[in-house]
Amino acid sequence: MGLLKTGLKAVVAVKTADVIHERILERQAAQWGPQGPPVGPPPQTPHSQALPPQAPSAPPAVGSGDDIIDKLTKLADLKAAGVLNDAEFDTQKARILAAAT
Repeated sequence: MGLLKTGLKAVVAVKTADVIHERILERQAAQWGPQGPPVGPPPQTPHSQALPPQAPSAPPAVGSGDDIIDKLTKLADLKAAGVLNDAEFDTQKARILAAAT
């Protein structure tokens, strides 16, 4: 039953993405017309010229507390949805906690 449920969720997700993509294409066609999107860089506004360039942000620390909590939460959601059984859940939980130390 869990595999069927997972498959149905995947089908719904793909169909939703397809519908959204079609709506985006329709809006773009209505906005830009049959010639397609404008070519060239976007026009510069005084506000966009005044912004200083930003340095790239540092990547999050490996094994940060929030990351571990997010992974464990997703794992618990998979177990609650019936995708994982108790043994698989325990194995993956141990792997996540071992990687954190």
